Amino acid sequence: MTGTERKRSGVWRKIRAVGVEDIKLWCTRRLPILKWAPAYNWRENLVPDAVSGVMLAIQQVTQGLAFAVLSSVHPVFGLYGSLFPVIIYAVFGTGRHVATGTFVLTSLISANAVERLVPSANASFTTSNDSGVLGLSEFEMQKIGVAAAVSFLGGLIQVAMFLLHLGSATFLLTEPVISAMTTGAATHVVTSQVKYLLGMKMPYISGPLGFFHIYAYIFENIRSVQLEALLLSLLSIVVLVLVKELNEKFKRSIKVVLPIDLVLIIASSLACYYADMEYIYGLEVVGHIPEGIPSPRAPPMSVLPEVATEAFGVALVGYAASLALAQGSAKKFKYSVDENQELLANGLSNVIPSFFFCIPSAAAMGRTALLYSTGAKTQVACLISCTLILVVIYAVGPLLYWMPMCVLASIIVVGLKGMLMQFRDLKKYWNVDKVDWSIWVSTYVFTICFAANVGLLYGVVCTISVVIFRFSRVKTLNLKNMKEVDYKYKTEENCESLKQAQIISINNPLVFLNARKFHEDLIKIIQKDSTSTQAYEDINKCEQNALLCSLSNGSCCGESLSQPCHEQRQALILDCSGLNFFDYTGVSMLLQIYMDCKSRHIDVLLAHCKASLIKAMQYGGNLDSENPIFFESVSSAISALQINRNYSKFSEQSEM
Repeated sequence: MTGTERKRSGVWRKIRAVGVEDIKLWCTRRLPILKWAPAYNWRENLVPDAVSGVMLAIQQVTQGLAFAVLSSVHPVFGLYGSLFPVIIYAVFGTGRHVATGTFVLTSLISANAVERLVPSANASFTTSNDSGVLGLSEFEMQKIGVAAAVSFLGGLIQVAMFLLHLGSATFLLTEPVISAMTTGAATHVVTSQVKYLLGMKMPYISGPLGFFHIYAYIFENIRSVQLEALLLSLLSIVVLVLVKELNEKFKRSIKVVLPIDLVLIIASSLACYYADMEYIYGLEVVGHIPEGIPSPRAPPMSVLPEVATEAFGVALVGYAASLALAQGSAKKFKYSVDENQELLANGLSNVIPSFFFCIPSAAAMGRTALLYSTGAKTQVACLISCTLILVVIYAVGPLLYWMPMCVLASIIVVGLKGMLMQFRDLKKYWNVDKVDWSIWVSTYVFTICFAANVGLLYGVVCTISVVIFRFSRVKTLNLKNMKEVDYKYKTEENCESLKQAQIISINNPLVFLNARKFHEDLIKIIQKDSTSTQAYEDINKCEQNALLCSLSNGSCCGESLSQPCHEQRQALILDCSGLNFFDYTGVSMLLQIYMDCKSRHIDVLLAHCKASLIKAMQYGGNLDSENPIFFESVSSAISALQINRNYSKFSEQSEM
């Protein structure tokens, strides 16, 4: 049998060894719905899930319409984005209280690609140029095509991260970076809605410093503000804030909060219809909302290279927000989430819906908080909300024609209150760590001046730089007192024989960033304990002999360096219990210390070594020694050192 045939037969044996239980375990791990759905308690969970599903559907509809406008696409695509991602996440997600759907930050990021790649046109949401899809214009279909491409590529990036097991890589997205980025993005969103709040006609402005150019344009054209739109916006904001504050204050007393967003949409639409505000006052309205769901269509693959930047932003920002909410809900309700599985769930929630004209999706804090407050138990609440959204798409959607755009913009702005209130975090960061405060401020400035994904990238790079700077300067060693060692000396003579042994504990990982600092700290500790001025001078003259001279407590000078003294033979015990991980440079530094000491007849013993460290040192250098150098504990190292010295003393006495 040839080598290739043996290899194939081995693979075939492994395939046959996979049993039914292994397949079942894999399916329940990758399809969590197969685990919780059969065990669903209909009697206890159905009622709270149904109530939560109704309230969630109301919020999903209003946010879907608003965030679709924020993405610079037709509002109906926001309804699709509130339907398909929710179903996909319910099947693949591990968070029981995570409501996936349209998300303000991913909508803002995708809007950059839409406005950049689709030329602006003075066209309403529907024109006579019918594309044959839901009666929408070719212009609108081009815009949703770009947004769907961002969703598709962003989802593929998340799936690729899942395959590479990068679910825990979000440790780089620290709280100050996320807080600053989301606050800056919320500021961008408010700025993008100012034209609707004021009823102004203005071109889309983006790019570096676009935030400031927008306000410059507004002040230059302040006379074009529409008074009716401004008054309606102010009234809507006041009503929204007031009712939401009352709902928050009395949420413990009332089981179902007032859906003020939906009430405001219905009231303003009726008022606009009966007062004919669109024609009398020139108030901008949403326009025609098509009925039904179109046949699936693949996103335009030709634009994928051009939306790569936005896709990476959607993948990172969306996953970071969703994972944070999933982990928060798991901690609150005492269950666990799989970080890597969440990557798969979020990735598929973007890839599959992109074929149904959906904008990028992620979990939102407001929807998750709603599920908390209404007592939702499982993802059944989200599935119930999908049923109601289907009713809206097929029956209620056309009735939203008269909804004023200024009211929709007011809903978006008020919904960002939580993100904007994160400015209060600045005081906390200033009192705890000035560096985190600086990262927050600089990340916010970068987000404002450029975009959310650029601010996020800057924050991550800044965090990594700070970690490298701090890590390379942190103390790596400390001198361990002999009294701290769990070891009892039997006689005073034995204790005297070990006075020259120094026990040094390694506190941090040993990698290329701190290997040199490790060597310097080791020398400083020994220098501090040295009583010989000559030994100190020898250390400064020759780095190779620094460790050896100091270990000898001043006894190595001149010719005595090359002549070992058995009575005063020194020992260095390294406690490696704090050495969590290492790299090639770190192992090389340990080997260098060992070999230098060995050449000067100084004993080096390593305690609490992990098997991987022992293997790496044995592979990386010549550790041939008459006596063992690796020990399970400091006590066992001292015992071995004491036995060896007693044996050496006995041998000398025998020779005499």
